[in-house]
Amino acid sequence: MNATPLIELDDVRVAFTGGGLRRTKTEVLHGVSLDIRPGETHGLVGESGSGKTTIGRAILGLVPLESGSIRFRGERIDGLRGTRRRALATQVQVVFQDPYTSLNPSLTIGDTLAEPLRAQGMGLADARRRIRELLDAVALPSGAADRLPREFSGGQRQRVAIARALAIRPALIVCDEAVSALDLTTQRTVLELLLSIQKETGVSYLFISHDLSVVRHMSHRVSVIYRGDIVESGDAAVVTSAPSHPYSRKLLLSAPVVDPAAQAERRRQFESEFAGARR
Repeated sequence: MNATPLIELDDVRVAFTGGGLRRTKTEVLHGVSLDIRPGETHGLVGESGSGKTTIGRAILGLVPLESGSIRFRGERIDGLRGTRRRALATQVQVVFQDPYTSLNPSLTIGDTLAEPLRAQGMGLADARRRIRELLDAVALPSGAADRLPREFSGGQRQRVAIARALAIRPALIVCDEAVSALDLTTQRTVLELLLSIQKETGVSYLFISHDLSVVRHMSHRVSVIYRGDIVESGDAAVVTSAPSHPYSRKLLLSAPVVDPAAQAERRRQFESEFAGARR
């Protein structure tokens, strides 16, 4: 795998301004640094409110930075606007959490997939050919192009969302809790699809999740975020099985396992390890 980063976040700080008369500002990212390499899945794991989605939104240009920088292929991209931001969108795409709201219900699947292709000036014949390729890539029949989102299950809709993200052959896809709304069987199918696509195309993923087991399955490297700080980063196998930071260990020990005896032992370890921290 190429060790030269595709995207780099350096000391990124993001703050949100609250409502009311005082308009107080609250910092939600406290100097976050991480990088994603070509062809790599970098997992980002943390509990709700930890700041992991904000990192994805910062990469996508949806939230401004207080300070720090984001570079894509060596070029600084934070603060890009207009034509330059739209050009970057061809290289950085997103798959959102909810497959039921991320697709326009009034557009057929074919029209949904055609939108980014037409925006790039692709002709009708080429667009139709690309749509067939995309549907095949996500294991949906070609006839799906003529149907509306409401005719599909959640897992199938998420496949359409993945196809849309792939349409213009991006280098990076931000997967923001991309399987958390799906049942376990469908999750497994979608995850294997993402891995297969990565193997075939070399696309990179920032894989954002609260589920340590899913992150372990998907990622080459993992960063753990806690209250706006990256507290641990490293090889996925190490971070998800023998973490060094107390919060990372908390995530590991609180993750469910199938064996009741192992779950009970894990709960005992969790309570023992963190009893002192509560006092």
